[in-house]
Amino acid sequence: QLQASGGGLVQAGDSQSLSCTASGRTFSSATVAWFRQAPGKDREFVAAIRWSGGSTLYADSVKGRFTISRDNARNTVYLQMNSLKPEDTAVYYCAAGWRVILSARTSKVAYDYWGQGTQVTVSS
Repeated sequence: QLQASGGGLVQAGDSQSLSCTASGRTFSSATVAWFRQAPGKDREFVAAIRWSGGSTLYADSVKGRFTISRDNARNTVYLQMNSLKPEDTAVYYCAAGWRVILSARTSKVAYDYWGQGTQVTVSS
């Protein structure tokens, strides 16, 4: 089970950090990702990190502003979001998969477990 937290209401230009923690299983050897879904839109890929080695991947829309990282001891993945824009407003979901191939990291169907989502609202 994945638990996402840290959402809320912020102003444009502000920063916010999201957390994703797994219960009942460690992230060891997993790929963990963040997706987001705005009202009326499809769920889209934001960022991913491979637990082993720590390689990361970002959507072009967040590259340079968002950072995904992991804490082995806490079994937690973070998404640090800086320079937030109104278009970043969405429900953010964390997802994890233990058989995600490199070329599929941006695909929703590659992930087996999903958190409940946390709302991020950026006001202009």
